[in-house]
Amino acid sequence: MKTRMFKTVTVALSAFLIISEVSAQTKPRNAKARAGSAYGSTSTGYGNAGYSTNNAKDTTKKKSPAPAAGGYGAGSSAYGGGNTGYGSNAAPAGASSSSSSTPINKSLPVELVKGSGSGIGDSVAPSLRTDNAIDRQLVKDRNPLAYEHIREDDAVYKQRVWREIDTREKMNMPFRYAANEDNGNQRFISILYNAIQSGEVTVFSGEDDRFTTPLTKEQVAKNITGGLDTIPVMDLNGEVVKYEARQRMVEPDSIYRYRLKEEWIFDKESSRMFVRILGIAPIMKKYTSNGVELGDQTLFWAYYPDLRPTLAKYEVFNGKNYAGRMSWEELFESRFFTSYITKSTLDNAFDKSLREYIKDPLFRLLEGENIKEKIFNYEQDLWSY
Repeated sequence: MKTRMFKTVTVALSAFLIISEVSAQTKPRNAKARAGSAYGSTSTGYGNAGYSTNNAKDTTKKKSPAPAAGGYGAGSSAYGGGNTGYGSNAAPAGASSSSSSTPINKSLPVELVKGSGSGIGDSVAPSLRTDNAIDRQLVKDRNPLAYEHIREDDAVYKQRVWREIDTREKMNMPFRYAANEDNGNQRFISILYNAIQSGEVTVFSGEDDRFTTPLTKEQVAKNITGGLDTIPVMDLNGEVVKYEARQRMVEPDSIYRYRLKEEWIFDKESSRMFVRILGIAPIMKKYTSNGVELGDQTLFWAYYPDLRPTLAKYEVFNGKNYAGRMSWEELFESRFFTSYITKSTLDNAFDKSLREYIKDPLFRLLEGENIKEKIFNYEQDLWSY
């Protein structure tokens, strides 16, 4: 009898527990939890609406509609109480939030912060003591020699040549010398950039090598570094007190090719061949955010005769004898670099580069050497022995 009664009570208790569990799974949480925040109460914790919505997550895992005002939540506050914080309805103008339409408070000051560590556009602090065992002043007063005048009637032969300098080659390694001196970073791209930003030289659009469209300093900075980023600076209370304009950083060694435009002229009055560089253009590869290569971009064209006075005041790295350094102007005039021809006016009626009609890179190099040899042979064939 006792055993039968015990079995009956056990069955009834099991049925009661099953019914209670089913009811708990289908019944939503109480109204207080549903109306409050997801994390913490309605007045404390992470604020109203928590991280996502005004409604707490129910046990069915259904998403509730997001609040109208964004950030990390909405309502009267986000991180903490009050009317300020990340993503609140009354966030200070210009504060960081997930909404890209947040305006910038123009009444607050904007401070330009110069980049450091990039190598392009950096402000290098000068030495407060003489940083040499010998006080070297000659380089500061150095000026390039004037070109020898060539009369138009004496120029009996002329060819225009475009060539590229690849600084990854061993002979061109001085172009990538990364040390800092009193006159700035010693990379060639840094020398060009500093000369442009100081107003010493005017550069032109890279889309036309005829120097037709001048560029401003801001346009050059945008082409190289991508422009400026405005970053809000907040105090301990989360209030924006000012903005900082920071230059976007770029790896300077990613600009490792330079295009030269030059003319080879035979002067019958002096019976010699002259070469005159007309322009220099840095080339950089462009990529998408996914890493897809978009191709080469010519950043700008610098008119070389305008650039000569600046290049005469910068010295080229010499790994064999640091005291025997030449200026950059002497390097270009003495042809102490290696390059390959990419285009010429020799037998080129359609004004095409070698890449456009010679697909094999090896054959392009051979054709460039063939052009160089033809120009050289013209001068040699004028002599009789």
